[in-house]
Amino acid sequence: MATRWGICSAGRISHDFLVALRTLPATEHQAVAIAARDLTRAQEYAEKHGIPRAYGSYEELAQDPDVDVVYVGVIHPQHLPVGRLFLEAGKPVLLEKPLGMNAAEVRELAQVAQSRGVFLMEAFWTRFFPLSEQLRELLAQGALGEVKLSCVAVGHPMENIPRLVQKELGGGVVLDLGCYCAQFASMVFGGEKPESIIASGFLYPTGVDETAAMVLNYAGNRQAVLSCTMRVEVPGEAIVCGTEGYVKFPSPWYTPTTMFVNGERHDSPLPPPSQPLNFSNSTGLRYEAQHVRQCLLQGLKESPIMSLADSELVAFIMDEVRRQLGVTYPEDRQG
Repeated sequence: MATRWGICSAGRISHDFLVALRTLPATEHQAVAIAARDLTRAQEYAEKHGIPRAYGSYEELAQDPDVDVVYVGVIHPQHLPVGRLFLEAGKPVLLEKPLGMNAAEVRELAQVAQSRGVFLMEAFWTRFFPLSEQLRELLAQGALGEVKLSCVAVGHPMENIPRLVQKELGGGVVLDLGCYCAQFASMVFGGEKPESIIASGFLYPTGVDETAAMVLNYAGNRQAVLSCTMRVEVPGEAIVCGTEGYVKFPSPWYTPTTMFVNGERHDSPLPPPSQPLNFSNSTGLRYEAQHVRQCLLQGLKESPIMSLADSELVAFIMDEVRRQLGVTYPEDRQG
C-alpha cells in the first residue's frame, strides 16, 4: 500500500518535494492532500501536482483520515506550532529544517512526539543521499582511520529573499545554511557533542547573521571547521580527513551526487525532474521520503539516521553560534 502524503504549505520547497515524490513509484508514495493558509494557493498546487484534495487551513489537513504522514514546509518560526498541530492530531511528521528556532523548541516538539507516540523527523535531505550512506559506512568500517578534521563551506547570495533577512521570519544564514554544516559535522563525528564551539561572523543591517564561521572542537584533538554566508556564491565543499584517508564532496548541499574517496570518484546521479525545480537537484528529496516510508512501515517513532537527539544537538550548536554572534529571536526569550 502506498504511503499517503499530506503537504503543509504551498511554498517553493513543497513544490520541489512534490516533484521529488513523482520520481518514486506511485505504488509506494502518493500526495493525497495539500493545505495552505490561502485556499486558492492550495488549489493551484493541487491542480499543478494532481493532488485530490486542497485545504485552506492546516487544521483541516490534520484531521484528514486518509493522510498517513505530513510533510511540513512552512517558514522557520512556524515549525513549532504547526509541527505540534499535526503531532497532537496523531499525524507522523517530516518537518523541514531547522526543526525548531532553538534547542528548546526542538525539545518541545520531541516531547510532544514521544508523548503521543508519533513519528517525527527533521528533513535534512542531504543526510539520506546514497553517497551520504556510503560515507557513514566508510566511517563505521574505520576506512579513513581516525577522523581528525572535517571542513565544510557553503554560501549563496540570498539578500533579496525576505525570509532570509527579516528576524520575524526567522532570517539569518546560520539557521538556513549553517545547520547543514553542523549536521554534517555531527554525522561525521557520530553525534558527539563538541567540547567547545568558537564562532565569528557578521550581521546584516536587520540584525540577522549574514556570514558565520564555526569551529567545533571535539575530544582527542578532532575538529570541524564550518563556514556559511548569504552574501556570495561559494563553490560548496565538504571534506572529511582521517589518519588513513579522506573523502571529498564537491557542492554537497545541492548536488551531493559525487564523492571522491582518496581521489577515486563515485557518482550517484539523480533522476530528472518532471517539472522545473526551485532548488538545484532537489529531486534528491526523494531519499528522505523513502526513508520516512521505511520507518513508518517498521513502526518506528523516530529515524535511526536523523534521530531527535541528533536534531537537538544541531540546535544546541546553532544556539551557541548565534549567542556568540549576538543574534536572538523572540522565540529565544520565550524558550
